[in-house]
Amino acid sequence: MKERILQLQPYKPGKLPEQIKREYNVDNVIKLASNENSFGCSPTIAQAVNKALKEVSTYPDGHAELLRKKVAEHVNVKETELLFGAGLDEVIQILSRVLLCEGSNIVTADQTFVQYKHHAVIEGAEIREVPLINGHFNLDEMASTIDNETKIVWICNPNNPTGTYVSEKELMNFLQKIPRHVTVVLDEAYYEYVMAEDYPQTIPFIKDYKNLIVLRTFSKAYGLASLRIGYAVGNENLIEKLNIGRLPFNTSTLAQVAAAAALEDQDFIKYTVEETRKGILFFEQELNTLGISYYPSQTNFIFIHAKNPEAVFTKFIEKGYIVRPMANGIRISIGTMEQNQGVINILKDNIDKSLLL
Repeated sequence: MKERILQLQPYKPGKLPEQIKREYNVDNVIKLASNENSFGCSPTIAQAVNKALKEVSTYPDGHAELLRKKVAEHVNVKETELLFGAGLDEVIQILSRVLLCEGSNIVTADQTFVQYKHHAVIEGAEIREVPLINGHFNLDEMASTIDNETKIVWICNPNNPTGTYVSEKELMNFLQKIPRHVTVVLDEAYYEYVMAEDYPQTIPFIKDYKNLIVLRTFSKAYGLASLRIGYAVGNENLIEKLNIGRLPFNTSTLAQVAAAAALEDQDFIKYTVEETRKGILFFEQELNTLGISYYPSQTNFIFIHAKNPEAVFTKFIEKGYIVRPMANGIRISIGTMEQNQGVINILKDNIDKSLLL
């Protein structure tokens, strides 16, 4: 076994709702820990998936032809500028596998999506983490951290777990500083939820920045988390090389068909975003009233600051609510308004304010 693998831990999923019901003697469990779409997925998807069930005995289309055409049209790029993966987790793995090696390094933030670091360790690359400033990327410091061995800069925008974002002006200033040998990856998993007017529309940037990759997913706003499908957009020459690291049949027929159907129902996306935004505004108002510190969010979750995140997590789970403890706070996915009110009730009635900030 590679020695560096021993530094890592395998991913450990949280306890299942049935386990929590037994252990904590609660009748109902609400999961608000994984930033899933609390409003489900488009009702049109069931028909498309049911029809595709007849094809499960054969390998999927390795080129994802149907989905490729629809995504290319949706984001206005060439079909050759797309790479598909089994969720963005696999796309991140492909990027790391193709671009990283021993002696290389990545630059990212110290509090962001953990898979960037995870795969860099596996590939033997050095990890250079730049601390966030008030939950935001410190792009100037990240740019100055780059050297001749830097292969990837990871920017999660909006950022998971803080929900904060990099503006268009900030990003453009950053891109102009980056050497062309460095691939800049913009992970936009929460793109559909963003309401900020100065958030960058990045896909057109690819024409001028051939070292830029933009990631999008069907797991969040589209509600297809269990089917595992996401994609990268980039310069076609770079995408062609990345495809070498992709497994031949990496995305399933059901995932491809469901994603293609989901793209056709933008009314559902509009509904999801509107309901999620109501939830964000509700949380912000209630947290302000309670005097609880949080990061303003452009996603489908909110990050509240805590002195003792594990203790706060335990209080929530005792009431049947699964949230995600982080290093210095709690990340809570936006649910239905009833579920959101339940979270606030727990914060009001069951959690000692000394545990929070």
